[in-house]
Amino acid sequence: MKYHLLFEVLSHSIASILVFFTTIILSLYAMTYNQTFYDKYVLSPWRIAHEKKFYLMISSGFLHADIAHLIFNMMTFYFFAFKLEQQVGSFKFLIIYLGSMILADLTTIIKFKDTPSYRSVGASGAISGVLFSIILFLPEMRVGVFFIPFGIPAPIFAVLYLAYCYYAARNSQDNINHDAHLWGALGGVILTIIVEPAVLSHFIHKIFS
Repeated sequence: MKYHLLFEVLSHSIASILVFFTTIILSLYAMTYNQTFYDKYVLSPWRIAHEKKFYLMISSGFLHADIAHLIFNMMTFYFFAFKLEQQVGSFKFLIIYLGSMILADLTTIIKFKDTPSYRSVGASGAISGVLFSIILFLPEMRVGVFFIPFGIPAPIFAVLYLAYCYYAARNSQDNINHDAHLWGALGGVILTIIVEPAVLSHFIHKIFS
């Protein structure tokens, strides 16, 4: 019975499993064995704008700057991506995930298209899209945040997250691409409504019922 249940879960999470392990393998390979590979596939707005290397919008999402960056993103992916794929299916999951990854990068590309030295990596924008997508399906869930001993109701978390990303993108002096988090999250909402139009009325009904 346990093996049957495990097979059932895995069979409905093929895309999530593929993305999860591909991201880990490519990130570790680039970090530890091949700097040339890393340099070739990072997000470079200058190369996208001037050399038309549009694939960098996807390839950079499968690389990470360091182990801590990779672990944090993959933990978040693990908790939410598998649930989302079980809700929408593998094909729609990939549309939401990869679409959010691309949309998350657009403002960065526009902002730094004439800055050859700018580079970034990471799946944060895509994962923000996944998180906000699953919130549309499961607004009653609670989202755990480090150092807070209780889960935050998903709709409240969403508002706080967007407000923080908006503020940080304009005021923060750290090296985190807060714009990517913001636009990845919004991209996840937009793409989810496009591929599953009924989710919006479902979300509203859950919130106000």
